Amino acid sequence: MAEPLHVLVAGAGVAGVEALLALRDLGRDRVRLTLLAPGDEWVSPPLAVGEPFGAAHAGRYPLGDLVARTGARHVRGALESVDVAGHRVRTDRGEELAYDALVLGLGADPQPAFERATTFNPFAPDAVAGLLRDIEEGYVHKLAILVPAEPHWPLPAYELALLTRRQATGMGQDHVEITVVTAEDAPLGLFGPRSSEAVAEELEAAGVRVESAAHVELSPGRATTVALGPGGRSFDVDRVLALPRLQPRAVAGVPADEDGFLAVDEHSRVRGADDVYAAGDGTDFPVKMGGIAAAQADAAAHHIAHRAGARDGEPEPFHPILRGMLMGGEQTRWMRRDLDTPPEHEAVADHALWWPPGKIAGRYIAPYVAALEKAGAQRAAT
Repeated sequence: MAEPLHVLVAGAGVAGVEALLALRDLGRDRVRLTLLAPGDEWVSPPLAVGEPFGAAHAGRYPLGDLVARTGARHVRGALESVDVAGHRVRTDRGEELAYDALVLGLGADPQPAFERATTFNPFAPDAVAGLLRDIEEGYVHKLAILVPAEPHWPLPAYELALLTRRQATGMGQDHVEITVVTAEDAPLGLFGPRSSEAVAEELEAAGVRVESAAHVELSPGRATTVALGPGGRSFDVDRVLALPRLQPRAVAGVPADEDGFLAVDEHSRVRGADDVYAAGDGTDFPVKMGGIAAAQADAAAHHIAHRAGARDGEPEPFHPILRGMLMGGEQTRWMRRDLDTPPEHEAVADHALWWPPGKIAGRYIAPYVAALEKAGAQRAAT
């Protein structure tokens, strides 16, 4: 190719950041990068579950550093529509941008899955903070934490349960009953039987009850009644905290499935849209987590770099590996499972199973975040 391939990355979440870093490394001077994102920072939400408890925080990092590191051009705005045939996008500010390849890392928006429930939103921790105040003041004696059946990442529910138990005990409210109600057959069963057993042990040690394989219905009343499916038993609670269902962000001009998610192939190409790729929670892959988003972004970057003439051989396809770090229990549990292998090949340990250790296990974004955190700690120390 005489000219570098112009790649437009829309979105500055985990998928977008990973895509930019991967494209710069794999595509080198054969790609020209543009980032479309509305703000001047990007947020790493996986640790946000710990914010209301003072156990962790969601990392917030300047986009200027990412743009400088990758040599990308930053266009401020949000994606509004795509002209797939014309290889152009339109932003919410009315600007039109041309591209040779488009990577969609738009994510999905958390929406309430149940009425009369407090919905956990990693970008808005105040709701959980309010629940903790009610526990401290003695208004909550029975709490249910719900995991819906929609596409989701269930791990935060178990962290919320463990961290709430720890916080309640520290407040002198260790009598609070906490029950996790999940549509899963077993707690974090997607990681495999040994990991699920390890999680169950942490929950039992903390005095957290689990109702598995449950179809949840909430009945309003003086207290909230949690019914475990038609014909099942029910129990009353004072408050309900629920994980959200995820609503994909629709983009005019890009074909999506009936639920609004983008169907992608093994190279993260959007089916029915030439030269358009997608990664992250907005795709139709059923597990929604940062590590999966990063792996999908890597697959897109490999394919694009191959097209640009920067890589020889066949481009690496998407390889789904689950990596989960469960905090809040007596010890941190690290879990890993390659979804292309049987569940028995899982790994679970009380030490890190990947490097650098952290909530996001992406090939490029993990070391990048680790370097940012180290630099920030050094600045704070001086």
